[in-house]
Amino acid sequence: MTDLVLPAGTPSSIPNRDLKVMALISVAHGCSHFFQLVLPPLFPFLKDDFAVSYTELGLVMTLFYVTSGVLQTPAGFLVDRIGARNVLIGGLAVFCTAILLYGLVPSYWMLVPVAILAGIGNSVFHPADFSILNASVDQKRLGRAYGTHTLGGNLGWGLAPVLMAGGAALFGWRAAPIIAALVGYAILAALLLNRDLLKEDAGAARRAAAKAGEKAEALGPLLSLPVVMCFGYFLLLSFALIGVQNFLPATLEALYRTPLTLATTTLTGFLLGASGGVMVGGWIADKGVKLEAIVITGLLGAAALMLVVANLDLPAAALVAAIAGAGFLQGFTTPSRDLIVRGAAPKGASGRVFGFVYSGLDAGSAMAPLVIGLLLDHGRANYVLWFVALMLALTTLTAVAIRQSSTKAAAVAAE
Repeated sequence: MTDLVLPAGTPSSIPNRDLKVMALISVAHGCSHFFQLVLPPLFPFLKDDFAVSYTELGLVMTLFYVTSGVLQTPAGFLVDRIGARNVLIGGLAVFCTAILLYGLVPSYWMLVPVAILAGIGNSVFHPADFSILNASVDQKRLGRAYGTHTLGGNLGWGLAPVLMAGGAALFGWRAAPIIAALVGYAILAALLLNRDLLKEDAGAARRAAAKAGEKAEALGPLLSLPVVMCFGYFLLLSFALIGVQNFLPATLEALYRTPLTLATTTLTGFLLGASGGVMVGGWIADKGVKLEAIVITGLLGAAALMLVVANLDLPAAALVAAIAGAGFLQGFTTPSRDLIVRGAAPKGASGRVFGFVYSGLDAGSAMAPLVIGLLLDHGRANYVLWFVALMLALTTLTAVAIRQSSTKAAAVAAE
């Protein structure tokens, strides 16, 4: 097979097949993240057309995320049973159809079942994507594959608000989701045309289930200490990420009277820094550096920068640099994090394990706003940044616990 030569500074080439798989899965992941933010930019239009409140529109998004979070683990079981490829294609088809229906619904109450349908479609991506990447991409390149996957999601989030708002302004709010759905169907067609590239290990899962007993094999991986610690990792990390992504502008305004333009610029810096960190972190993770060392260094560094911002009223340039640096360091850990989860997943169980641990993000995202909102309401804006730093630091402890428990489990299995 012919290799593509990468730019200078990249020590090894990546085969065309691996690149195609990485591109397909990353674009599909980006599509899912784009679809997650299809409705919020249209809220002003929906509010007027359907004569509803923002609270009622927020309920639609709550139903979407609750549905997606609850179904991620069942989607992982389905991945391990019938194969990630079929689940991914089916989930994307459902998601595209839901987005199309967003543009056709005649009333607010029809948005509710459509949002639930969209949540069903969204639930499959993490378990299916990682299962396919694990089976399809050479292990030496998984760090970069995971980094590209995360970058695709970040780009989807970044593009959605601009394109949806622009599409609604040019063509009307109903046309915007319909156009987005048609693009999604094109991505679905690309997956179908290249389905033979997408390997899966569902066969291994079925053989393992038959050997060890259906029920025990199904639940066993999720009850192991390393996997439970992985769930804890994602839960704690989501508290920190929500604190930054959802509340950083409000926190800076309350703490230092930072102008809104500057505060939102710092958030953009965090997101761009995280995207850069993901790509660098993927390359480093593939170099054989200890994954736990990458996670601990990156998250503690990000926590330290958050503490600097919490305690010093920095000039504008230094503030943006500090927050962007924290974003870079946090993003730097992401490929290593996912490789740690892969290491904790037994053979043939990556779908359900990734589905379960990623549901920790949804759980934390549901709880974190309550805690942070209370801090801001009681005039404790500096505590928000201390809270973010604390969650980042505690996340490193789960990484150490995963390593220790995995080592013990391997020793017991070898006896």
